[in-house]
Amino acid sequence: MKRNSRLSLALHTLGHMAGDPERVQTSADIAEHAGTNPVVVRRVLGKLRKAGLLTSEKGHAGGWRLARAPGQITLADVYLALDESLVATGEAEAIPACSVEHILQRKVASVLKDVEQSLVERLSATTIAEVRESNDMNAG
Repeated sequence: MKRNSRLSLALHTLGHMAGDPERVQTSADIAEHAGTNPVVVRRVLGKLRKAGLLTSEKGHAGGWRLARAPGQITLADVYLALDESLVATGEAEAIPACSVEHILQRKVASVLKDVEQSLVERLSATTIAEVRESNDMNAG
């Protein structure tokens, strides 16, 4: 499975923010810590803001902060906010002329839809706070 860097960036950032939820963090600080470009950070965090997971403040003391408590943000919330899929959709560009191929494509698409739903359900079972708590226990 190809690693989704936007999802990794989002989860990494929220995991750090969960350690100090009231602290405002700039895109530049997040980008430096994550080893990426601030423009990439702003695009990803903008999607999280649109989904109600983050707030942003403009100006000299501005930046990003959690919009909800870390215990109220699930990994599924983050995954769905990015509007991407880790599971190939299996959608065909055109209906194949071969009936066997057509049936196979429909069946595979149905299985992949079930896999995607299962993934979201599993991600819903874990919050950012739980990830942070696991990290704190492992560090000590």
